[in-house]
Amino acid sequence: MGLCFPCPAEAAPPSPDPEEKRAKLAEAAERRQKEAASRGILDVRSVEEKRKKKEKMEKQIATSGPPSEGGLRWTVS
Repeated sequence: MGLCFPCPAEAAPPSPDPEEKRAKLAEAAERRQKEAASRGILDVRSVEEKRKKKEKMEKQIATSGPPSEGGLRWTVS
């Protein structure tokens, strides 16, 4: 069992275009992130909907600003 070297008459296999290679690597990275994010979750769609709903509520709270002075007051007795 020896090492196999390409024959001198054969040309080296063409290397992929750098742009194409970067696009494939980006796709693979996104796919890995999605797989890692959904690991252990049975219903991915419901989790995404809950996350979006939570973000929407946080945005509404942030845009509404601080409560007005005429609101309820807490007292400690």
